[in-house]
Amino acid sequence: MSSPAERYAAAKLRGAHPITMAFVQTFDFEFDPFQIAACHAVEDGKGVLVAAPTGAGKTVVGEFAAYFALQAGKKCFYTTPIKALSNQKYSEFVEKFGEDRVGLLTGDTSINSEADILVMTTEVLRNMLYAGSNTLTNLGAVSWMKFIIWPISFGARCGKKS
Repeated sequence: MSSPAERYAAAKLRGAHPITMAFVQTFDFEFDPFQIAACHAVEDGKGVLVAAPTGAGKTVVGEFAAYFALQAGKKCFYTTPIKALSNQKYSEFVEKFGEDRVGLLTGDTSINSEADILVMTTEVLRNMLYAGSNTLTNLGAVSWMKFIIWPISFGARCGKKS
């Protein structure tokens, strides 16, 4: 049994990150402390690098970046190094967020290219950055597979002040 002080501290922590807590409640398993800490950092507008063994649950943090971007009315790019992973993540995200909210961009496939969440290969993202693509407008987060999550500040685009 926890003390009143411990229960108060836990409640205060939950209240500091309401979007993280709402996201966590959509899963039927308990998050590890590193997942919670990474999601809190994303919610606080910080960049995150998650380094953990295969199967440890890094993907949850990338999914949170997408969820958080939607909650903020922003776009999220979720990138993977190869097309097969992009296709897999696209299917998972369509199931989780809905077909109208998710798009897929690979070298030979374009589905719902202006969706709120775009799953793509890193090559496609690189080409968008070089071209100054309009798809970058209203971008709130970029999540790279093997996960580095960079929040995109409201006044910046591709590292340049707008």
